[in-house]
Amino acid sequence: MDIADLKEEAARLIFERFDEDTALELGIALVELAWADALPVVINIRTASRTLFHAALPGSAPDNEDWARRKSATALQFHKSSLQVGLELRAKDRSLAYQGLSMADYADHGGSVPVQVAGVGVVAVATVSGLPQLDDHALVVRAMDQILAAQAGQHAESP
Repeated sequence: MDIADLKEEAARLIFERFDEDTALELGIALVELAWADALPVVINIRTASRTLFHAALPGSAPDNEDWARRKSATALQFHKSSLQVGLELRAKDRSLAYQGLSMADYADHGGSVPVQVAGVGVVAVATVSGLPQLDDHALVVRAMDQILAAQAGQHAESP
């Protein structure tokens, strides 16, 4: 996966609406996907000011909580996935420190994906920590795709 792929993915992952109910749906979808493969992950969905969903699945570690917090902060700061931020910085031979950000509070590893609402922009982030970074990122995208498909189906059924 490269920066162009991530930009294309971000352009596709646009919600018509996102509220507490949608955050719960997304969180449950993430838990179900992780449980199906016994993945030891922490799942966090948050806005800039509050947590909307959080789960620590069996086998996850306290360190995963910290990674999720730091990856979420990065995605919220840049309005890009934490994976894309990391790839862009490394392509320029730069780091978060170059941006004036502390590694104690931010992480540029994959796993946090912005929740974008059409006509509004980024309203939250969904984050997974516990797997290799590409797998963390992919799990979030899979769950978002499920919720977006369900929303599209509900929209298509409306008169």
